[in-house]
Amino acid sequence: MKPLPITPVKKDVQEQFNPGDLLSYLWRIPQNSEMEPEQIELALRERIKELNCLYGIARLAERYYDSMDDFLKYLVDFLPPSWQYPEITCARIVFEDRTYRSKNFKVTKWRQSAQILAYNEPVGEVAVFYLEERQAADEGPFLKEERVLIDEVARRIGAIAIRISAEKELQVINKQLSVERTALQEANAALRTVLAKIEEEKQRIYKDVQANIEKVIMPILNALAIEMPKNQRKYVDILKNNLEEITSPFINRFLYKFQSLTPTEVSICNLIRNGMRNKEIAELRGVSVATINRHREHIRKKLKISNSDVNLTTYLQSLL
Repeated sequence: MKPLPITPVKKDVQEQFNPGDLLSYLWRIPQNSEMEPEQIELALRERIKELNCLYGIARLAERYYDSMDDFLKYLVDFLPPSWQYPEITCARIVFEDRTYRSKNFKVTKWRQSAQILAYNEPVGEVAVFYLEERQAADEGPFLKEERVLIDEVARRIGAIAIRISAEKELQVINKQLSVERTALQEANAALRTVLAKIEEEKQRIYKDVQANIEKVIMPILNALAIEMPKNQRKYVDILKNNLEEITSPFINRFLYKFQSLTPTEVSICNLIRNGMRNKEIAELRGVSVATINRHREHIRKKLKISNSDVNLTTYLQSLL
């Protein structure tokens, strides 16, 4: 059987097309002016075989979308019928560390092959062998179209390998994310339990402190106030007010809002809020009235009411 007449691909034509265009050009259907009717019919049969090969690759890739091994195992038997002499054609696919052979496979000197690339790295080879000698054509006994075909087969195997590898990697990542998400959910649940227990403990401590102040300390202070001179009972009242605020502390909220205040200024703010005058505060702290006045100025400045008519005592009491 004579090889099919091939329309030559001129150098200037090759330079005008990219590989995809050249692929279509080599597989073009010859016109009546180029071949005899019987030759055109034969050429059409060959083109159909080539198209069937590519279509079969696409179908196999869909069927075995998650297994490169199954895909290549069936593909290797799909290749021989796509060559010019299918009755004496066998094929072999080497991919990574595995080899796939078609039926009646045998290595001969009539060989056509193409390298499989994945991420621009060689990972295998597609090879087609003729078991018997045939008339010389474009590449030994092989046609130029068959060179294009085997190169395309190798390219598609590489592309499918990349896709399957990426999908498996994505599955592994999704599985890891799922495990991490479950672990995070469990950790959040444990954290919520711990926080709930901490809140329960805080409430218990709050109630214990409140009960001790009301039932133990306050009665003692009330008795002490009766025994103290009238002019000193004011200090007992201040102490009682501060103890009452332990369960709803003015100082903590005040410090949170005005962190620039010094401890001395916070203490003076507390005395001012309880209605004490500058002279009384000065006597209590053992300093001069002028010192207390300077503290008041600093406090008003830090509270941003220095240039207003806002009463400092009223302002501090409003923070409750």
